[in-house]
Amino acid sequence: MTTETFLKDRVDTLFGTNFEQRDGRVVPATGDVVLKNGAVKIEAAFLYSDLAGSAKLSKSCPWSTTAKIIRAFLDCSSRLIIKHGGHVRSFDGDRVMGVFIGDSKNSNASICGREIHWSVRKIIQPAAAKRFTSISDNGIEIRNCSGIDVGEVRAVRSGVRDSNDLIWIGKAASFSAKLSDVRDGGYCTYVSSRTYNKLSNEAKFDDDGKNMWQAQSFVFSDETETVYRSNHWKKPT
Repeated sequence: MTTETFLKDRVDTLFGTNFEQRDGRVVPATGDVVLKNGAVKIEAAFLYSDLAGSAKLSKSCPWSTTAKIIRAFLDCSSRLIIKHGGHVRSFDGDRVMGVFIGDSKNSNASICGREIHWSVRKIIQPAAAKRFTSISDNGIEIRNCSGIDVGEVRAVRSGVRDSNDLIWIGKAASFSAKLSDVRDGGYCTYVSSRTYNKLSNEAKFDDDGKNMWQAQSFVFSDETETVYRSNHWKKPT
C-alpha cells in the first residue's frame, strides 16, 4: 500500500543512499546503471533539440497532423544525432536529448544541431505545408532550437521497478536543455562558451572563413554567462 508512512520510509531510504559511482567509458543506457544506488560519471556534450510552437500546432491542426510533424522532427533529429556519433537517451514530448563523448564531441554536437536546423527548414516545413492545409492555411512556420553544453555529468537511475529511466545530474544536461528553450528568430543553434571554445575550425567557420557564431549573454540559475548562437544551418551530406 502506498500510504503516508510508506512514502516517508521511501524518502528516508532514498535520502540515505550511498551511491556506488564508477567512471564510464561509453554513454550508459538504463540497464547499465543499478537502480538501487548506481551512478556513472562521464564527460560528455549534451544536445537538446526542441520543436518550437507545439502548442500552436495542437491548437490549429488535427491531432494526427500534430503527431506526424512531431514524429518527423524526432525521427530526423534522432537519426542525425546517431549519424554524428551521439547516443539518443531521452524523449520529452517534442524534445530529444543526445549525448556525445570522445575528442570531437563538441564539434560533432554543434554540427548535428545545425543539420537538425536545416532538416526542419528545408525538409519538414515545406513537406508539411504541401501536405497539410492546416499548416499552409494558418501560415504556421515549423521551427526548432538546439542547445549544447559540455561537462562532467552523472547518470543515475530513478523510478520504481519496471518503471524507471536515467536522470542526468550536472550543469551540462540542465544548461543545454535551457538553451533549447530559446526562441529568437532565425537563431536555432546555441552552444555554451565551454562548447564553443572546443569547436574545430570546420564547426566554427564557414567556407569563407567567417565565424558562424555570435556571442550573447544568457542568464542561468541567477548567473549571467556568455553563450554563442548561430543561424547557419548545414545540409547533411
